[in-house]
Amino acid sequence: MRAQLRQIVVDCRQPRVLVRFWAALFDAEPVDRARGWSHLELPGLARLAFQPVPEAKVVKNRLHLDVAVPDVESAATAAVALGAVRVGPLVTDDQGAFQTMHDPEGNEFCLVSE
Repeated sequence: MRAQLRQIVVDCRQPRVLVRFWAALFDAEPVDRARGWSHLELPGLARLAFQPVPEAKVVKNRLHLDVAVPDVESAATAAVALGAVRVGPLVTDDQGAFQTMHDPEGNEFCLVSE
């Protein structure tokens, strides 16, 4: 079987709001679609889509995105200004640095050093 990752879908309550957070983070254009969906294109990668669901997030994600940035601390500060929340301290190890974050709806992601 040959498979290709086409789209990563995030369940959320307000796709049109959340897509704008992620679009600002990735410097991409948000696209609003029919039936409440929104997405953004990540050149060379899969589309990041946001699907409306009625329930709020209540438990930890089983999957999260690692977003590579040149400077984790300044990227975390910028993400907070966009509506993200830091989770715990900046961690540095032999692989580099990372900061765990929550997007505006509480979905976990990490900012990681390039």
